[in-house]
Amino acid sequence: MALQTSPFPNGCVAAIHAVGWALILPCFWFLDRLIAVCKSTTLERTQRVEQECYLQPLKVIFGACIFFILFLATAPLAFLGFLLWGPLQACRRPFYYHRVTPSSPERETHRGFELAGKASFGFATANLCLLPDGLARFNNLGHTQRRATAIGQRIVQGVCRPHVRIFVDSPSSCGTLSPSTSILPTVNTNTYGATDRQAQPPVSHDSAEGRVSVPKSSSHVVCVPCDDTEDDACTESPPPLLNSNQNSNQQGRTGHRSAPRALLSQGLRQQDDVPWEVSSLFPANVDILCLEEVFDKRAAQKLTQALKPVFGHILYDIGVYACQPPCRCSSFKFFNSGLFLASRFPVLEAQYRCFPNSRGEDALAAKGLLSAKVLIGQNQKQKNVVGFFNCTHLHAPEGEGEIRCEQLNMVTKWIGDFQATHKQPDEDVVFDVLCGDFNFDNCSPDDTQEQNHSLFEEYRDPCREGPGKEKPWVIGTLLEQPTLYEDDVNTPENLQRTLETEDLRKQYISPPVPALGCPLVYPETGQPWVGRRIDYILYRESSISKHCHTEIEEVTFITQLAGLTDHIPVGLRINITLDSDSADE
Repeated sequence: MALQTSPFPNGCVAAIHAVGWALILPCFWFLDRLIAVCKSTTLERTQRVEQECYLQPLKVIFGACIFFILFLATAPLAFLGFLLWGPLQACRRPFYYHRVTPSSPERETHRGFELAGKASFGFATANLCLLPDGLARFNNLGHTQRRATAIGQRIVQGVCRPHVRIFVDSPSSCGTLSPSTSILPTVNTNTYGATDRQAQPPVSHDSAEGRVSVPKSSSHVVCVPCDDTEDDACTESPPPLLNSNQNSNQQGRTGHRSAPRALLSQGLRQQDDVPWEVSSLFPANVDILCLEEVFDKRAAQKLTQALKPVFGHILYDIGVYACQPPCRCSSFKFFNSGLFLASRFPVLEAQYRCFPNSRGEDALAAKGLLSAKVLIGQNQKQKNVVGFFNCTHLHAPEGEGEIRCEQLNMVTKWIGDFQATHKQPDEDVVFDVLCGDFNFDNCSPDDTQEQNHSLFEEYRDPCREGPGKEKPWVIGTLLEQPTLYEDDVNTPENLQRTLETEDLRKQYISPPVPALGCPLVYPETGQPWVGRRIDYILYRESSISKHCHTEIEEVTFITQLAGLTDHIPVGLRINITLDSDSADE
């Protein structure tokens, strides 16, 4: 059964809900502006000092008075709106589903398994801190609507660029080889916030017909000899692109060689059998994107508008509101879960579950787990090929690991229940991915309980050496909020250079959290400084079809959202090979 685009059972209920929210919105907006006018980011304070602006105290006083009066004036309307809006949450489905109908069904499926029996898939996750503007400023981030638009544009720019692979023709490794940045499309730039360069996406708007077009992604293979001969470098043209929603796998991967001979994008490296890189762009041809902390509804709509030319299937405004469970006032949800899912592939099934054990300020948001089943295409036996994708955002406050462990228990159970309900015997499951902001890391003594959770026995973390120990190349993903606009981290290129230099990195990545009453000794002698990595992409092999084989192609730490969020996005690309001899089992 196809997913419904609206969270409401019929148009009448949706209209009443819209009227109720329209009455609430002015009061909500004036309260948000009241907070925002009183709370400045470090960037705004620096700009005022440079501009010698002495009128700020008057602006704060008069602005706060005006917004407070307007807030009080619209409060009665908001109360009436709440009387309409609140009861309707009991019949609201927990997400909106936006789908762009393709010109043909083949444009949103993957033919890699059907043609060659193998394919690769790209995933990315990012915490965006798209709270209402007044609240986002407590994280040193402002202008939520402008940030949402800029983030959407940057993601599209990254995922639509050509997928460049360089092969070194040599019996031995020749070291890391990076293609020239001149092969990437040149884009115009403007500025936003702290960033010196705001890249525009390769998206064109047809004003006559109101359509948005995205250049088709392409894959380029460059063969470079690495010996003393004078053989010229050769460039192999890719086969014709099948559609704009298919990634480079659909062009055939028979010539693919596993890393380190395959050097992707800008300087892929390999350690511990895991190719990895720090990239100033989102990986090309990301198939599924999971975003966290997209709490603001208008920001979610702006992201949807920006991403829909690339990702034809989007779930947003995920979560529940008001009294949860319905008709009980034990827990009132002011915000949704903040989860946002964008997929190139059709979403066959989706389920959201809300954590019942949130505490403190986290209990105001409907954090939980979103599980989705997506249709990839067909295999060589014409059986459906599907994948399971799960995203979550766990409890945030430090020192409350028992709550996060309970939530991890729920995540494990809910994923199992979802897959048991929706897995069909005549389908091939080729991936089972779990990602999101877990709000604990693998190096803090304070997070020992979560680090030893049984979930990591089922799902593999490519960055994890073991409980409490990261692999030496891993980079923390939580930035220090007071320094978000420093020159070393305020552009994608500067942040990339900073993350690659350990002495600089430790100034801007959040350090581990010590156990209560114990001094922190970090790092151990001879170990690199990693910092807090709380954003994860995990995958599981035990739950996929037994004749599927998974190999990591690359792990990416992404700096393209520098100055727009306080997290570093993470990407993962995996290769899946389907054993055709067992495909009909």
